[in-house]
Order: sequence, then C-alpha cells, then structure tokens
Amino acid sequence: MTNAEPVLRVEELTRVFASGRTSVRAVDGVSLTACAGEIMLIMGPSGSGKTTLLTMIGGLLRPTSGHVYIEGVDIAALKPSELPRVRRHHVGFVFQTFNLLESLSVQENVEVALNVAGVRGHQARDRARRLLIEAGLEGRLDFKARDLSGGEKQRVSIARALANQPRLLLADEPTANLDSRHGHEVMQLLHDLAKNQGRTAVVVSHDTRLRDVADTVLWLEDGKLAPGGW
Repeated sequence: MTNAEPVLRVEELTRVFASGRTSVRAVDGVSLTACAGEIMLIMGPSGSGKTTLLTMIGGLLRPTSGHVYIEGVDIAALKPSELPRVRRHHVGFVFQTFNLLESLSVQENVEVALNVAGVRGHQARDRARRLLIEAGLEGRLDFKARDLSGGEKQRVSIARALANQPRLLLADEPTANLDSRHGHEVMQLLHDLAKNQGRTAVVVSHDTRLRDVADTVLWLEDGKLAPGGW
C-alpha cells in the first residue's frame, strides 16, 4: 500500500433491501480506503454483499446510508443527474459477462465507449488502438468480438473500461469462467495497470488466484468486513 492520498474512501456504507415487513442488510457499515497503485481484493461467500458493495462504490446503486468518496467527491451525495458524468470520467467497470458488442470489432467496441463520452474521429481510433495494444491485443484489433477467447474478451472489457482514463477500476469476478492461462493474463494486466499507471483497482471475486496480485485482501460476510482483513 502506498502513502498517497486515497483515490477511494468508503465510510460506514450500508444498503438495506426491504420487502414487505422484512428487510435485509446486504451491506452493513463497510469502511475502506484504497490508494493510487493499489489492488484491493474483496472476497467472501456467495450472497455476502460483494457485488452490492461494488455497485454502490461505482454509483450504480444508491446506499441507504454512508459515504463513497472518489477523488474527494462524495458520490453518494450527488443528484442522480450528476452521477453519469462521474462514472464516465472517474470510474471504469469490468464485468464478469464482458458486455461486448459481439458483431463489432475489438477496436470498435472500445471506440463506442469513447464516442459515448464525446471522443470521436481519429482521436477515438488512436486512443482505442493504444489501449488495446497495452492490453496485449495488437493482433486482434480487427477481429469480431464473437471470435475471441474468454480471456481476450475480458482484456477488451478492461481496455474499454479505461477508455476515459479513470483513476478507479472496479472489477466484478473478472477471472470467473476463465481457465488458468487466461485467468493469469487478466491478473497480470490488472497488476500492470495498477503498478505502471498508478490506477486503483477494487476487485470482488471468489478466485483465490487473485490474492497473488492483490495488495490488500478483505473478507466480506453477511454484509460486514471481517476485522483485520483476511
């Protein structure tokens, strides 16, 4: 862990889901801090609240209470209309299911993300190409997404998440359903992004292999972090 100012600070984050007369505290008073260049791995059993926590950190789900500071901005206090701008420019998301446009090429998938953010033309093409080369996909730029392996698809997903140069990368089970070799490639890419580019990565996963590249490993169970990490 570095001594730099934190890119991410979470304070007493809680999410309660209510159904009729019953309620479930999916995330219960979670606090954590992650700095530039740090890879934080959050593990725990299924149903422990990992994905709920990650979606609140990324501003996709509003907490019942608590605070999420990304580069000093409390996104939990923002208006719904203000959140898309923060997500576009400060947060990159990597999903287990890739969410690629299968009929488009590898480069076009990244360009689409740039176009949505207002980056077009040669600037979008050049940035997409650079990101994909950094992800080790220089030989796959013109391939259709449907023709890639699972590991290659995940690397495209990571390149797309970095399209707008966010400081914070959030990854939900990024190595799930990948074999050992492709899982290792994704792990190495996350490591390089954090250590060589100073990005902060928060990863939720069941995959114990990710402990090899993580600076901090936390255990979440019943919505609460285990004291002292794991």
